[in-house]
Amino acid sequence: MASPIPQTDPKAGYLDLKADIDAAVARVLNGGWYILGQEVGAFEKEFAAWCGNSHGIGVANGTDALVLALRGLGAGPGDIVATVSHTAVATVAAIELTGATPLLLDIEAETFCMDPAALEAAFAREGSRIKVVIPVHLYGHPADLGAIVALARKHGAKIIEDCSQAHGAAIAGKRVGTFGDVAAFSLYPTKNLGALGDGGVITTDDPALAQRIRELREYGWRDRYISATAGMNSRLDEMQAAILRAKLVHLDRDNGRRQAVAAHYDDALANSGLRLPTVRPGATHVYHQYVVRADDRDGLRQKLKDAGIATNIHYPAPVHLQPAYQGRTPLGPTGMAATEACQGQILSLPMFPQLADADARRVTAAIVQALRG
Repeated sequence: MASPIPQTDPKAGYLDLKADIDAAVARVLNGGWYILGQEVGAFEKEFAAWCGNSHGIGVANGTDALVLALRGLGAGPGDIVATVSHTAVATVAAIELTGATPLLLDIEAETFCMDPAALEAAFAREGSRIKVVIPVHLYGHPADLGAIVALARKHGAKIIEDCSQAHGAAIAGKRVGTFGDVAAFSLYPTKNLGALGDGGVITTDDPALAQRIRELREYGWRDRYISATAGMNSRLDEMQAAILRAKLVHLDRDNGRRQAVAAHYDDALANSGLRLPTVRPGATHVYHQYVVRADDRDGLRQKLKDAGIATNIHYPAPVHLQPAYQGRTPLGPTGMAATEACQGQILSLPMFPQLADADARRVTAAIVQALRG
């Protein structure tokens, strides 16, 4: 019987680079410095340079990255932060952790990213009360930043790019994270660049903003043990930073492998009847997830499970329909038609750099067979 195919496999990522990662871990253990040392500083510089930014700030996780970016921009009670409902709940949780109010907007049906028309309508209704806009580059595809940034600048709002699923995605060759005022990245183990534990990083070209965020991540300290402002404790540790440095040098290769798997899926499933991912002209998709839409999503998922192929749903419900948020979180004036239409259809196929060609072919063969039957 064929081995099961996981939907994602962070252990395979470790085994692929085992010698490099083990050496990085040993280097930290033998070095004797475990919090905010040379490894974190080097990773911050290397990752910022890889993105095309001037400054990087390592933090504990992707949620904290968003919280600290928001606080660095001064967002808080009385402010509105516009984002999408079709996202990981962390995006919205982070807004509320600052005391600001999330305003949830609809997505483009083709890219699953923020619809600029929905943002324009929100500005028409709310005006300057919208202090920050957080476009989410969902699944590895860039949001329409040309339109979104122009709208934000017109209305005096700041932009935080949520790049947690899009390390290396680009528009006309310019990587995401370099278009707005600041960007937040998760480094969760399954991400395109993932730690072997939790982690996050913030990038910006604004030196004053970078300094504020550095202070906020460690109690608001400028001088040790003296808080100049009220901050928090959110530090990327040395061990994870060393592991991330070992993996960063292979990130372009790994993204290329994701794109190769996606190209196979595109070709093999072109006539399947599934709705396949769309790539906007000029965009570079890095396929954190390869998400299809199926009329009988649950039936297809069960048949793939029976064939030993794991899938996932990102996400089972949009934030505005989850119990913690339903009925109390403001929605944009254009409604949620595209967001709600996709929820019963989306399915994430196996996607990780170490997925073998034979296994990718097995996935598509099983899908074609399932849809015929």
